Amino acid sequence: MFRLLCSIVVFTTLLGGQAFAQSKAASTEPRPNAVVNLNTASIAELEVLPGIGAKTAARIIDYREKKGPFKKIEELMNVQGIGEKSFLKLKPQLTVSSKPEQGGNSAQSPQR
Repeated sequence: MFRLLCSIVVFTTLLGGQAFAQSKAASTEPRPNAVVNLNTASIAELEVLPGIGAKTAARIIDYREKKGPFKKIEELMNVQGIGEKSFLKLKPQLTVSSKPEQGGNSAQSPQR
């Protein structure tokens, strides 16, 4: 009887630990499809990016305030703590445009 009770306790502890680890991992994973505008993002929005913590996010905003808006995403490498390797990981999730990209189809006004 004692062995059965110990087995049940161990089994439920292991299941509970796995569920906790999975829920924690799911909540801390960055959103893979999140596109962040370097010119408008807050610290919290920048922290969604992989490898960007609070200090680096603050440096990005400080750079933006001192130098003006980013003209192209490659300027991010001018921020301390972001090198080429980091930039290449972030590149698919970055933008500086005010409008979302539409895959090269530019909408034109109808001509009269």
